[in-house]
Amino acid sequence: MNELEEARLGIASVDKDIAALFEERMRLVGKILDYKKGNGLPILDARQEERVIANNIGNIKDPAIQEYYVLFLKDMMKISRAFQGRLMHGMRIAYCGVPGAFAHIASGKAFPEATTIPFPDFEDAYKACENGDADVAVLPVENSFAGDVGGVMDLCFSGSLYINLMLELDVSQNLLGLPGAGSSDIRTVVSHPQALAQCAKFITDRGLESKEFANTAMAAKYVAETGDKSIGAIASRETAELYGLEILEPGINASVNNTTRFAVFSRALNKSSLPGRSGEHFILVFTVRNEAGALAKILNIIGSHGFNMSSLHSRPVAGPLWNHYFFAELEGCVDTENGQDLLRQLKTVCDRLKFIGSYNSLAL
Repeated sequence: MNELEEARLGIASVDKDIAALFEERMRLVGKILDYKKGNGLPILDARQEERVIANNIGNIKDPAIQEYYVLFLKDMMKISRAFQGRLMHGMRIAYCGVPGAFAHIASGKAFPEATTIPFPDFEDAYKACENGDADVAVLPVENSFAGDVGGVMDLCFSGSLYINLMLELDVSQNLLGLPGAGSSDIRTVVSHPQALAQCAKFITDRGLESKEFANTAMAAKYVAETGDKSIGAIASRETAELYGLEILEPGINASVNNTTRFAVFSRALNKSSLPGRSGEHFILVFTVRNEAGALAKILNIIGSHGFNMSSLHSRPVAGPLWNHYFFAELEGCVDTENGQDLLRQLKTVCDRLKFIGSYNSLAL
């Protein structure tokens, strides 16, 4: 046997070992997907992939081979994502609206292999996840121009689901009309209240009448079905394509920086055994005792633990008049000794305290 044959036999032996390890790795990849599906997490986790490369590159001692090992790892993770994509076909995403709604667009970008299921309102989509008819629910919580979505925050307060991921979708609103219509033909525009608010200046300047719809896609569908060239919809480019409408005027929202945040709700709480890995932010909802300085005590406790509060919203509680709860988003990791001490101290001063979840944000 010459050197070439010996080398080929050696490679064949190594390839056999690699095949067994590859099969075992893909089984573990499947388990990871099961966890992601249960916790409403996307397939791609770019930061984790960077950590995999950083943690493993030291295993290669030959510098000339290291760069090729990085390529090997990247290809391996790409293959793993493709395998997870095939397995994810059974994942069900609940959202509010009809195909073409921004929640539908966000769901498709974050979970491209999953099945999306439309529901007529936020509560129905939320309950579909609660009762197991859907694996996760994707619902809007805030728009950078029009503000928070109170109805979804109320579901956080009253419901049982957790938020493990936030999706950030850049929203460009467009004036849509029937084929052959011009912008000068439009007398009435229909859309979701927040979309109408985002485009209020355009509507006022044109002297248009506005009517509210449950969401932007339903408004576009209505325009397509009426056949009336005097009615236009305010919605996305994707929605125009879906319902056979034309973009009469693009980008009519007043603010160029127009982003909607969608929360991904699931029945399971994403917790990591490693501090700092569960999320860069976390959400608390709480009520305060009816006494002077109650809210100030809570804010002081948060500040003394070094957590920055990125947002604080007040919402009325159904029942006694003037009772409110607070929806707070904090920066930092709660899965630390300091974070857990924060929760313990808050429980002593809050009338009710509820942890909604830790999350990272994903820009779509």
